[in-house]
Amino acid sequence: MKGELFILSSPAGGGKTTISEILIKEIPKLKRVITCTTRKPRPNERDGEDYYFLSNREFEDRIKRGEFLEYAVVHGNYYGTPKKEVEEELKKGYDLLLVIDVQGMRQIKRNKKDAITIFLLPPSLGELRKRMEKRGDPEKEIKKRMETAKKEIPAWKEYDFVVINDRIQRAKEDIKYIILSQRLKISRFDPDKIKDTELKRLMGL
Repeated sequence: MKGELFILSSPAGGGKTTISEILIKEIPKLKRVITCTTRKPRPNERDGEDYYFLSNREFEDRIKRGEFLEYAVVHGNYYGTPKKEVEEELKKGYDLLLVIDVQGMRQIKRNKKDAITIFLLPPSLGELRKRMEKRGDPEKEIKKRMETAKKEIPAWKEYDFVVINDRIQRAKEDIKYIILSQRLKISRFDPDKIKDTELKRLMGL
């Protein structure tokens, strides 16, 4: 059975990366999509694990070859989702969690309408700023990201689900319930894999 693509968005500092890392560890057969970027890696980030870090030229060559499911320029850097990796993992039956911004979500929904979208809202703009300060973002970057956040937050109305991240554990559990509930949809159900004879009889199979 083919897996499903879940899109998780939030403003910078909204907690989407932290929550996605926890979900990947807790939910079997859920993988995070590793996206590509031209921004420089942070001290704790590794190529091929957090992002694929590319030069501008490498990224633009991939755009010309049509290798991205979506791409955008955010804060002066390219970000993009590799098409081949996504399709291969979905065919294998894995659910995929893609952490991208609003621009990326809109591009994907135009071409992949069955993607399930989740917006992670911060409890306030003040709390969002505190989180960026806590992780050591430069003041110049914080100002730029706060302006972007003010533009992105109203887009929550375009998503299938909205989760408020006032407490990270509770927000994580809410998103976990969303993902697991989708696995019970009739469209995901394969009657050929039922082995119990009595259950098949009850279901009329």
